Amino acid sequence: MKQDRFLLGILIFIGLLIVAALTLFFVRQDAQTYGAEDTPEGVIRNYALALQNRDFERAYGYLAEKDNRPSLDTFRQAFLSRQLDISNAAIQIGSVELTGSDQAMVDLTVVYASSDPFSTGWSSNETATLVRQEGGWRISYMPYPYWGWDWFQPTAVPVKP
Repeated sequence: MKQDRFLLGILIFIGLLIVAALTLFFVRQDAQTYGAEDTPEGVIRNYALALQNRDFERAYGYLAEKDNRPSLDTFRQAFLSRQLDISNAAIQIGSVELTGSDQAMVDLTVVYASSDPFSTGWSSNETATLVRQEGGWRISYMPYPYWGWDWFQPTAVPVKP
């Protein structure tokens, strides 16, 4: 009889630990908010957050106004069709180098999650470029998977013999 009470006490304690862990998990989840857009690193952060939140119109607004810019529909479709899949990637923003008054390079580390529970993820050091347009910073290049390889590329014109 005494062992049954002891076992019941252990089970109740484990149950309380599970309830406390679940409560902490759901209470501590913060929704990330957008930050300032007056710095290159702020624009990069907000772009990545907009993509994570699937706010494609806002993310598209951070692209530079340059030749061969993808349309909003093409931009959105690249992420919805998983041609560009950010679900297993994250970025860490590093140092910013201003090259002149209207260009910036931001060092990024793209962190990729592992595909199975027995291995670790990996990371890649990359660079994003931004240009100052209309008084704000706009992205002219980001690394994969945050950027399509064909965005802002000149259209190929066949050469006639």
